[in-house]
Amino acid sequence: MNALRQYAEVQFAEELEELKKQEASAGSTTKLPPNWLLSPQSVVTYLIGGKLKNGFEISPKYIGSRRLMEIAVATLTTDRALLLYGLPGTAKSWVAEHLAAAISGNSTLLVQGTAGTGEEAIRYGWNYARLLAEGPSENALVVTPMMRAMKDGKIARIEELTRITADVQDTLITVLSEKMMPIPELNTEVQAVKGFNVIATANNRDKGVNELSGALKRRFNTVILPVPDSMEEEIEIVQRRVSSLSKALELPAEAPALKEIQRIVTIFRELRAGVTADGKVKIKTPTGTMSTAEAISVVNSGLALAAHFGDGRLNSQDLAAGLVGAVVKDPVQDKVVWNEYLETVVKTREEWKDVYRACKEITL
Repeated sequence: MNALRQYAEVQFAEELEELKKQEASAGSTTKLPPNWLLSPQSVVTYLIGGKLKNGFEISPKYIGSRRLMEIAVATLTTDRALLLYGLPGTAKSWVAEHLAAAISGNSTLLVQGTAGTGEEAIRYGWNYARLLAEGPSENALVVTPMMRAMKDGKIARIEELTRITADVQDTLITVLSEKMMPIPELNTEVQAVKGFNVIATANNRDKGVNELSGALKRRFNTVILPVPDSMEEEIEIVQRRVSSLSKALELPAEAPALKEIQRIVTIFRELRAGVTADGKVKIKTPTGTMSTAEAISVVNSGLALAAHFGDGRLNSQDLAAGLVGAVVKDPVQDKVVWNEYLETVVKTREEWKDVYRACKEITL
């Protein structure tokens, strides 16, 4: 199947297989938790990357603190669920998907949290045609990803947990504390098989955030994913993700020059921090989060412009449209912030004249 976006377990099937082979060669010294495909140590290696004993290279999926990944993986070996918490664009969903792929071999057992997510998306639903014809029965039951994960001993994922309303969130309390899901209409229940657990993601910056109740918070071990510490770290993240996405989208453009990525990351970090990289000039911050994910999106949209409407090489004009769109979320407040940044920072950098001109042309 020529899928636009492959699941993690498909895209990185070779790496997962090599890690399995290494564990098989280690024999009985490798202890696997129930229904896990890999040991906790191998799951962390899969996330952080490294070279195996046979020389095979595992690519890093998360660039940052190894200890954070160890804490996340260790949590999933216990009866506590895992909550990946942080600002938008800090790779929460990316990490959750790869954790599920490495542990269960299936990252698709997903509940997408929105303001309209109801209890039936987490617990179970009904096929109403069969319900009317047959009454409550196993055949009329619509199994959710959460229920399937419980039955199979897999990892279930909940994206944007805090976008779900509080009363629906609390549906999880019984699942996480009792490891069972009652089905009173059938006078039965679903017991979770060993290996079952939940990974949820949440942030506190989006509009419409619903705080978790104290009872639900106690069922989660929270791991906060920070924004990248250094410029070099963030540049590496953008480079790797842009390269991966460009291959998947088959963009007929050259790989972006390091100089262009450095400039985009510098702009994002300065606007995020409210001060220039040298610490000399204080600047206003926009209403958006200016996340690493947004920086990746800007470079990718620039590559698409360069491929289809340019000479195939990324330049400042290709980046300008995406850059302005990423910064100016509020057409009044952010426009003032952006224009001030262009005049006080970008214009003063001799090697950034092309960026200044390209952005001024598109900023109305």
